[in-house]
Amino acid sequence: MTSLTRADWEQRAKNLNIEGRAFVHGQYCAAASAATFECISPVDGRLLAQVASCDLADAEIAVADARSTFDSGVWSRLAPVKRKEVMIRFAELIEQHREELALLETLDMGKPISDSLGIDVSSAARAIRWSGEAIDKIYDEVAATPHNELGLVTREPIGVVAAIVPWNFPLLMSCWKLGPALATGNSVILKPSEKSPLTGIRIAQLAIEAGIPAGVFNVLPGYGHTVGKALALHMDVDTLVFTGSTKIAKQLMVYAGESNMKRVWLEAGGKSPNIVFADAPDLQAAAEAAAGAIAFNQGEVCTAGSRLLVENSIKAQFVPLVVEAIKAWKPGHPLDPATNVGALVDTTQLNNVLGYIQAGHDDGAKLVAGGKRVMEETGGTYVEPTIFDGVDNAMRIAQEEIFGPVLSVIGFDSAEEAVAIANDTPYGLAAAVWTRDLSKAHLTAKALRAGSVWVNQYDGGDMTAPFGGFKQSGNGRDKSLHAFDKYTELKATWIKL
Repeated sequence: MTSLTRADWEQRAKNLNIEGRAFVHGQYCAAASAATFECISPVDGRLLAQVASCDLADAEIAVADARSTFDSGVWSRLAPVKRKEVMIRFAELIEQHREELALLETLDMGKPISDSLGIDVSSAARAIRWSGEAIDKIYDEVAATPHNELGLVTREPIGVVAAIVPWNFPLLMSCWKLGPALATGNSVILKPSEKSPLTGIRIAQLAIEAGIPAGVFNVLPGYGHTVGKALALHMDVDTLVFTGSTKIAKQLMVYAGESNMKRVWLEAGGKSPNIVFADAPDLQAAAEAAAGAIAFNQGEVCTAGSRLLVENSIKAQFVPLVVEAIKAWKPGHPLDPATNVGALVDTTQLNNVLGYIQAGHDDGAKLVAGGKRVMEETGGTYVEPTIFDGVDNAMRIAQEEIFGPVLSVIGFDSAEEAVAIANDTPYGLAAAVWTRDLSKAHLTAKALRAGSVWVNQYDGGDMTAPFGGFKQSGNGRDKSLHAFDKYTELKATWIKL
């Protein structure tokens, strides 16, 4: 970590050189149309940079470049051990530039600098390193055949990958895609969110410095309805990977069907239940975890524990513990290392969150904590972590993904009722269960329709655990060796001897 103070970070921000251009074939370049858009900091509303606004013309150039580079074999046919060495150098460069990348992330997206530095950048580097380390340790298969035949099952890089990543963890989500996609030999075009494009643009240069050949990793900033759509419809993109909203995920599947049936892997929305039974081993720990599960990263987390299901026999005791625990999560200046709640990403998201808070009031939920915009005088977009009690699972705040620090508390009387409420959602990304009873923990976890289930904790796991969702939370998995499946094709080669 670092001993830098808020004053130190603010001084560095003044001296920061921000790159806003696209990156194609190893060089920064303006959009073909020369169009740009303003990158505004949610910290204080100031202009950070003019960013290239790419569109169809840029997609054509970048995809052609990625395809020719892939076909050349300069990366796709490089020995896995050699790709591993380059990937590890890439991870090392991310670590060496951790303070610059963390500062870009905080200024661009609004998250606390301590999180950017200690979680986002370090985890991003680990994702690249882990994937690189794994690639020369994965073996293909030899089929069981008669003595005069040889059956080989091999994995090959799929080709050109377009990665469309979200604004809430811009660097980390990029590296979750880049790690396995690059390690398996593909060429990648990254489309960062227009709300937070700066770290994606910056690491492209670090990839070149690490030794990744020009054309293997291109970056096209811009809007989803322009360059994002162009990539999704492109006939020469082989795979599209996406993290973001369920609405956009569905549209990307349509685009794939309208074009070349490109593989589409999606990590979409969530409305994750955090279930606390009366026999939870530590109610105080569960309350603190429930507060963190909704307040961390300003609630702008796809796995946010936005529905807190509490057994009614302890509800009157437990909810005040959560209300007290949420007091430790206070919005503050994101460049202050002591801050643990920063700014929402932009005014659009601010208004969305405030609109849901009003909906909670309108539908009859009881506000027991937060609920207001704060620090408005800074020019930034800050909202207090908010808790509604007395929520019915049919209410909008319980059914729709808010992507902000708004918690819905729902009571239940039995494990069966808890599971029914938990699964009564179009999403299935994550869930948590708090109980001392081992059988109850296992049975509840099995019954929950979610890609990740955490027991007596919230948000567990690391790079070794697959991450993804059931139902309308998407398909495919990030992290772990299972992520490699998204970026490779299986080939059966049968040889008559």
